[in-house]
Amino acid sequence: MQFLILGKGKTGSLVAEIARERGHAMRALDIDENRDASALTAASLDGVDAVIDFTAPEAAVENMTAVLGCGGRIVVGTTGWYAHLDAMKALARERGGALLYGTNFSIGVQKLFRLSADLAKLDGYTFSIAETHHVTKLDAPSGTAITLRQIIEAAHPGAKVEVVSHRVGDAMGEHIVTALGANDTLELRHEIQSRRCLAEGAVRGAEWLAGKQGAWDFREIFDQL
Repeated sequence: MQFLILGKGKTGSLVAEIARERGHAMRALDIDENRDASALTAASLDGVDAVIDFTAPEAAVENMTAVLGCGGRIVVGTTGWYAHLDAMKALARERGGALLYGTNFSIGVQKLFRLSADLAKLDGYTFSIAETHHVTKLDAPSGTAITLRQIIEAAHPGAKVEVVSHRVGDAMGEHIVTALGANDTLELRHEIQSRRCLAEGAVRGAEWLAGKQGAWDFREIFDQL
């Protein structure tokens, strides 16, 4: 397959590395090479099976608009842009493109989501979330923490789940879900030790997305990979 990777940061560079390891052809663009999505045209996307975006929220919206507007396919690992999600889904449908998005492309985090949904069924507990990321992460709370909060609050309508965000050094990502009861405490914890888990999930997602039309949350399809 032919992939176009947007973003040459730490995760984007790993995406390129894993794409090569899995036998794919690829090229990568950094923000200066693709300012305002100027490099994403029908001609430049010809023959590209999927675009993979690990950039920044504003850039991701521009990139999605350009790719989906051409009827292309894009995997978005960037978070912090979900106010535009409905518009991006509509654009994918209108132009026959495909969008795969997710607050976290780690398979381990996907399992954390499911375990948290089960934990959230408990009555008589107060739930909270703590998350830690690197100091350059733009959004707080993280998209993953927001998803965890939504999962728990869906089980307890009207409840408010506190999220505490920490930005420390080069931390790659830790999420802790705590259920505090009158007599005991339960915790679920996931810590990323290598960004490869994020990058591999994005590449496998791009493999899955090739040839499809529509829009999906990674949570919906990860167990098909």
